[in-house]
Amino acid sequence: QVQLVESGGGLVQAGGSLRLSCATSGRAFSIGAMGWYRQTPGKQRELVAEITEGGSTNYADSMKGRFTISRDNAKNTVYLQMNSLKPEDTAVYYCAADIQSPLSLRFSTYWGRGTQVTVSS
Repeated sequence: QVQLVESGGGLVQAGGSLRLSCATSGRAFSIGAMGWYRQTPGKQRELVAEITEGGSTNYADSMKGRFTISRDNAKNTVYLQMNSLKPEDTAVYYCAADIQSPLSLRFSTYWGRGTQVTVSS
């Protein structure tokens, strides 16, 4: 059973930094794109950043220059370095990964349970 487990969330003052990690465990033939999303109450989940297996990245406009996504393929882990945090970055952050089943060889998207990030003003 594939699992994604996020860590690194917490409370930080505006202007501060946090680093989120998301480790993947379980049977996977390969892991494709990985990404971070966030959601606040009453709003849809939105893309923060994504990274391909080869390392190509894509960011939401409001995160460009402040957030950096990276991955360690040997550890099946994706990271999100968040700098210059703002109160409006407060949200639950979720990681997602496209994982190929070793049995069917089909890719499916798996989600973590989320980690709370709170930025105080």
